[in-house]
Amino acid sequence: MTNVRIWDLPTRLFHWALAFCVLALVITGNIGGEVMVWHFRLGFTVLSLLLFRLVWGFCGGHWSRWSHLPIHPKTVLAYLRSPPASVQAGHNPLGSLSVLALLLMLLFQVASGLISDDEIATSGPFVPWVSSSLSALATHWHTSKGKPILLLLIALHLAAIWFYRRFKKQALTQAMVRGDQLLSGSPTPSRDDASSRLLALLLFCVCAGLVFALSQQAP
Repeated sequence: MTNVRIWDLPTRLFHWALAFCVLALVITGNIGGEVMVWHFRLGFTVLSLLLFRLVWGFCGGHWSRWSHLPIHPKTVLAYLRSPPASVQAGHNPLGSLSVLALLLMLLFQVASGLISDDEIATSGPFVPWVSSSLSALATHWHTSKGKPILLLLIALHLAAIWFYRRFKKQALTQAMVRGDQLLSGSPTPSRDDASSRLLALLLFCVCAGLVFALSQQAP
């Protein structure tokens, strides 16, 4: 058993920054009122993070790449029929599906929030760009459908982490903090050097810049 670098620093920073932003979004959304200014700022931050993760999935560390997520139906079925007893590098098939579901739901939540309008005190910055019927649909989804679904996915994600820690003795959270996993064999380590971290920083700056430019186009 050896420690192998599975999660590069950019992926880990993305994970924890996204977790913080989602928590803050839930809090500010429930409070409402004047803090909704921060709710929208956090929404744009999440959009920047999601855009970065999309790109990083093609050029990031080995186990952060989309091509190494085991999400093929045959792979998922094989895992369900006979889960491996040993620790696997990266995400297992169910974990991979969970990650994709969370990211897609967050993208839908951000997109719907930008064109939502409660017709009382708060409206998304791009409401004037869409029809009233589309805005009403987005508002209903954002508050009544998307939010509980997203919270359910988060709850399932946390429950899975607890399950693996309690019954399989696998510290998934620890791996996302330190970046390393204790594994048998010789799995491919993720690249996590100064040049890859600099590339990630530049990519995030570009993504954040694009989102900022988009926000400035709001009527």
